[in-house]
Amino acid sequence: MSRLQEDFHPMYRAVTRSIQVTVEPSFVEDESSPGDGRYVWAYRIEIVNLGLESVQLRSRFWRITDGIGRTEEVRGRGVVGKEPLLKPGESFEYTSGCPLTTPSGIMVGSYQMQTESGEMFVVDIPAFSLDMPNQARIFH
Repeated sequence: MSRLQEDFHPMYRAVTRSIQVTVEPSFVEDESSPGDGRYVWAYRIEIVNLGLESVQLRSRFWRITDGIGRTEEVRGRGVVGKEPLLKPGESFEYTSGCPLTTPSGIMVGSYQMQTESGEMFVVDIPAFSLDMPNQARIFH
C-alpha cells in the first residue's frame, strides 16, 4: 500500500440551512488494543457558516452504533466545552474521539443552533463509518 493510501481518511459532508458540517474520521492505533476489545477513533469536524446570519452552536446529539448493532446516545451542551458563535463566512473546527468494543461502527448526529433573534434549529451531522484500516469495509 502506498503512503498516500495509508494516510487517506474519508470525508463526510452535510449542509443544513447554510451550515456545512464536514467530518473526517481516523482510527487511532496507538490508543487501541484489539486484543482487549478496545478500538478508538478520532474525528475532526469543521462547521462553516455559509449563510447570511450569525448562529451559535448550543448543543450536540450523537447516536453511536457499534459493529454488532449496540446503540448509545449522547447529548450535551456545546462541543469540546465551547458554544462557538459563527458569523457569516466563519468556521469552527474541533477534534474529538470515540472508543468502541468492536472493530467497526457508525456515528450520526446533529447540532442545535440558535440565530441572533433566538430561533433554534437543527443541523445534521452526516453519518460516518468507523472502520479499522486494512479491514474489509462494512457498509452500515
